[in-house]
Amino acid sequence: MKILIYCQHVLGIGHLFRTVEICKALAKHDVILVTGGPRVDKILPGNVREIRLPELQMDPHFKDLLSTDPHATLERVKEERQVRLFALFKKETPDLFMVELYPFGRKAFRFELDPVLEAIKKHRLPDCGVVCSLRDILVEKEKQDKHDSRAVLMLNDYFDAVLVHSDHKLIKIEETFLHVDKIDIPVVYTGFIAPKPEPNCRTAMRKQLEISADDRFIVASAGSGSVGAPLLESVIKAFRQLDIGYSKKMRVYTGPFMEKSEVDHLKALAVAGITIESFTADFLSYLCTADLSISLAGYNTTMDILAARVPALVWPFSENREQRLRAERFADLGALRVLDDEDIRPERMVAIMAQTLAAPPRMTAVVDLGGAGNTAKWIESFFTIFP
Repeated sequence: MKILIYCQHVLGIGHLFRTVEICKALAKHDVILVTGGPRVDKILPGNVREIRLPELQMDPHFKDLLSTDPHATLERVKEERQVRLFALFKKETPDLFMVELYPFGRKAFRFELDPVLEAIKKHRLPDCGVVCSLRDILVEKEKQDKHDSRAVLMLNDYFDAVLVHSDHKLIKIEETFLHVDKIDIPVVYTGFIAPKPEPNCRTAMRKQLEISADDRFIVASAGSGSVGAPLLESVIKAFRQLDIGYSKKMRVYTGPFMEKSEVDHLKALAVAGITIESFTADFLSYLCTADLSISLAGYNTTMDILAARVPALVWPFSENREQRLRAERFADLGALRVLDDEDIRPERMVAIMAQTLAAPPRMTAVVDLGGAGNTAKWIESFFTIFP
């Protein structure tokens, strides 16, 4: 089966890495991953070909699209992307088109997605199934009712199903989307998408990093790095004051998109025992090795925390409700502790870190983390029923 997956990341990188996990689960199929955001280092499985459209990203206020090419106007880039995407469909004739987030979000990319969806419906492009790949929680909109009504119309006209990457026992789509009852196509809960750690990962990595059983190892991270510098600054300052009676080490991951000035400031604050890097493709292994994770509360980081079963402190991004809602649900299960803004002061942070290292939270419920595999199984069963 040939599957074309469209994923456009614009601020964070969670959407992209969640999609890569789905690609891995579709190992038996020919997968074409269409991207067009800022370049991010990643390891793709052998069955996946990445096709990059001319790059676009959002401005810092998350309002307008920007061309990253100083020699190309926004309109020129949009026109070229539209032509390339349309031509790709004609050339590849996929059996399935999976669209990440749209039409629940990414409205700024209607210019290239709507013509393709319309052409599939009107048979101007080869027939193929169309599904939406959707995370657990949606970001609120200024005109929520109008936005949700339009999404329903698009879904009912052009899509065959919505695959929600959540455990329905914990978070349901209707909590952040008003008109689920008006969606006529199947809405399928796949479970959360989380990577699987390697067996004996903790033992092997602690040996590799020369971390003894009595040492305490902390991982602090800021996702893509677009936001989160204040958290990492607080953690570094707190680490310098942390006295727990054991040797301690910490790795800080700033994310690939953090401003250089912010990274330089963090490096200037670092002391012995602190390693600062922008990114690692083996982040999950470091979490499995850690005695404490401190991070933002994005989807992928939260799933990594759960998969690694590491004690965790998370500081939800405050500009929308998504991260706090998710974090509070998992805090209720004992999986992590939510940090408030007043906790992001070094004198409070150091006390919270010491307390969590001494008495880490423990998960009290089973959560479905098999979303990638379940997504692949659903796709395969869909084509068994509707070849």
